[in-house]
Amino acid sequence: PVRSTNVVCPHFLELKWAYGCPFDCAWCYLKGTFRFLPTGTKPVVKSYDKVELHLRRFFGELTTPEILNTGEIADSLMSEGSSQPFSKFIIPIFESQSRHKVLFLTKSNNIRYLLEINPHNQVIISFSFNADEVARKWERGAPPVARRIEAAKELTKAGYEVRIRIDPIVPIPDWEKHYTSLVDQIFASFTPERITLGSLRGLQSTINGSTDRSWVEYLKENSNWGKKVDFKTRYETYTAIISRLKQSYQYSNVALCKETVAMWAKLGMDYREIRCNCVW
Repeated sequence: PVRSTNVVCPHFLELKWAYGCPFDCAWCYLKGTFRFLPTGTKPVVKSYDKVELHLRRFFGELTTPEILNTGEIADSLMSEGSSQPFSKFIIPIFESQSRHKVLFLTKSNNIRYLLEINPHNQVIISFSFNADEVARKWERGAPPVARRIEAAKELTKAGYEVRIRIDPIVPIPDWEKHYTSLVDQIFASFTPERITLGSLRGLQSTINGSTDRSWVEYLKENSNWGKKVDFKTRYETYTAIISRLKQSYQYSNVALCKETVAMWAKLGMDYREIRCNCVW
């Protein structure tokens, strides 16, 4: 990023094993990304044989340690109820080497197979949480937040590295009460390895592809990654959540997602030392 208004998002690698999502979050950018596909956001899983072939070659040729994100264009746990759960296929492949890691990103609480798989040293699990009030209104189809927190707790107990995203933060009435309550819910159950915060944002293609656009009223500002909540409100929400984490839980391993250089600076955080969700 070269301007204060540029959005920070470090490079990361995607493992495109599938695309689509069974949930129906109102602001999901896949609604725009896949707007021309006949399947829309309906989950489609690729050939596991081809995925393994490409991965084996990747392992053989790349010596720089990488994290491969399986949840950028799909929910990483969306096939766990099928006859070929992705976790049972992919984790043993990553456990066959010790250089690269696989990242699961999910709103699901279907962790049955994850709890059965050992070892899982090369696996990172990241859950997406939101305030209950926000999740009920706009994250339709996804499990309630309490169930996601419980799933994260169980995986932490099982020895997985568990990260979380509180994203997108929506400045609904009494937002501070709702989001500090979410922080308390989380820390009453487990301590995340890393927390990444992100505010509500929307590319124009996402907005055009959404059937429920009631969330768009919160977008007041333009950026090089679509429309955003206004700067002042974003700053206030981040400050409130970060303060709660520090004061109540002495927790400071926090980063921002797709946020501007100016916001990092305003919060006194150095984006060049970023440790956000998708990277080491």
